[in-house]
Amino acid sequence: MDIAVAANESLAEFSNLLIKSAMAVYALAFVAHIVEWVFGSRSKVARTAAALTARGAQGAGRAENPESAGEKGAGKVSVTVRTSGGTEVLERPRVVTRSAPGRRVGVPDGPGAAGGDEQGDLYGRIAVSLTVLAFLLHFGAVLTRALSVQRAPWGNMYEFSTAFSMVAVGAYLAFLVARKNIRWIGLPLVTTVLLDLGLAIVVFYTESDQLVPALDSYWMWIHVSLAIVCGALFYLGAVSTLLYLFRDRYEAKLEAGGRPGAIATSVLERLPSSASLDGFAYRINAAVFPFWTFTIIAGAIWAENAWGRYWGWDPKETWSFITWVGYAAYLHARATAGWKGRRAAYLALIAFLCFLFNYYGVNIFFDGLHSYGGV
Repeated sequence: MDIAVAANESLAEFSNLLIKSAMAVYALAFVAHIVEWVFGSRSKVARTAAALTARGAQGAGRAENPESAGEKGAGKVSVTVRTSGGTEVLERPRVVTRSAPGRRVGVPDGPGAAGGDEQGDLYGRIAVSLTVLAFLLHFGAVLTRALSVQRAPWGNMYEFSTAFSMVAVGAYLAFLVARKNIRWIGLPLVTTVLLDLGLAIVVFYTESDQLVPALDSYWMWIHVSLAIVCGALFYLGAVSTLLYLFRDRYEAKLEAGGRPGAIATSVLERLPSSASLDGFAYRINAAVFPFWTFTIIAGAIWAENAWGRYWGWDPKETWSFITWVGYAAYLHARATAGWKGRRAAYLALIAFLCFLFNYYGVNIFFDGLHSYGGV
């Protein structure tokens, strides 16, 4: 028995060493991404301005055409009155619509963080390679933590944080393997992972220990693992949504004839178009939402097994439901013409903030049946 305990303690120490090693490599990846953006800024990236200027000129040319002029109204009905010998005849109404706000058709995606610069692209590839190495170390740390405690490695806030950031990085790398052009998310992702792991080690660290009886269930593998995966993907959607808001405002300013600052131009010109960012965030949130729904259902079933009731409005349960309502409102807004674009994006960010509060705020500031997770 003493040998087994010593082995578990050694695995726990090795897990801590791997986490710190992963942080060091993530830090190098962070520097490489910064250099990628710096070198990329040397390239000339003005395709968005050119596209919007050209489109504005075409729109001005159509302004004299009654058919084109009506495009400025959304859902307006145009009625033409003809007078013939004192008799007024109303012709058939013509309904004119426009595209949803924030969905400017024809605006090209930016060239990426490297901005078309070969040296910047080289540093970007180095950053991705370092991220892969850090992810492998990170995965090894979570795995050895699981072996040291001989259970699922997400029984407290420290373990949940390390697993959460690992899944977020894994999802990002999976998108890259699938040849999705999302390297632009690398810098905010690595930055967030470093902050998350720093909090995990400094604030949330908990020694390896066994679970309390209520948590010792196979539902932990189902419920908590789903919560981690959903949260990691919601995070990617939230980053895309936040960048969409900046890019959309940038495009609107260009469309209105404004001239954004040099730094804003250098950064935002290299991002995908607002339509692409908005679409990417929507696809992620829409795909993850059913799994978040099942996560809550699985938690209710687990609660019935552990505490004899499916739902008791525990703070964790309440904020899980609030998060669900937030994303449901976002998806509903996307289906409602008047709430597409920036309004829907604000709802998505509020929903993700509810998810973060459900994890950090509820665990720290509230007492409930979920409080035994440890800080």
